[in-house]
Amino acid sequence: MKNLEDIADRIESRLEEKDQVREVAIKSTRAINRLSGSIVHSIHKGEDVTLMMHEAIDEAHRLRSLLEDYQDIWESGLVEGALQELAEAAILLALIHDEDLPDPDEMGLPGTAYLLGLADVIGELRRFALNHLREGRPEEASKYLDLMEGLFLVIMRFDYPDAIIQIRRKQDVARSLVEKTRGEVAVALNSARLQAKLEELSRKL
Repeated sequence: MKNLEDIADRIESRLEEKDQVREVAIKSTRAINRLSGSIVHSIHKGEDVTLMMHEAIDEAHRLRSLLEDYQDIWESGLVEGALQELAEAAILLALIHDEDLPDPDEMGLPGTAYLLGLADVIGELRRFALNHLREGRPEEASKYLDLMEGLFLVIMRFDYPDAIIQIRRKQDVARSLVEKTRGEVAVALNSARLQAKLEELSRKL
């Protein structure tokens, strides 16, 4: 029993340190979430997000360094959710500018967070497609539908239990979004073609 206090002190010290690291990690994930949300919002408005993206990626690298000795926190839902949001923002930005997709390793992101973010991009692409449909530009909307379908085919390759990656619900949501968008684009394209034929007939009369 002589060494009990020493053992308890050491355990307490380690737990105290871990608790402090966790608090810093929570603040970091909030910053990443906030920046990622702002990036996506700004992308839809056509604004420059370069500085925000650099800031978000730098924060993710700092978070990874902070949690180097705390793998359980790094792999927790708390961190994965924030990194998923960052992946979504970075992937969307690349697609909108017709650039190569960002590499998860270079960004310091786990593959699971990257893949879940990729799945969420489908919903953001639908927003772009709907905007073009509202503006009477179904051909442009069709391009975004093509991107949605491409991402959907990729995420459907991953058939793993939730204990490995919780993607099944996102796959179901993505399937629904793609199907709805496909139907809306098809109707708009057919309507545009019919209108073009009517205008051509009108000119011939």
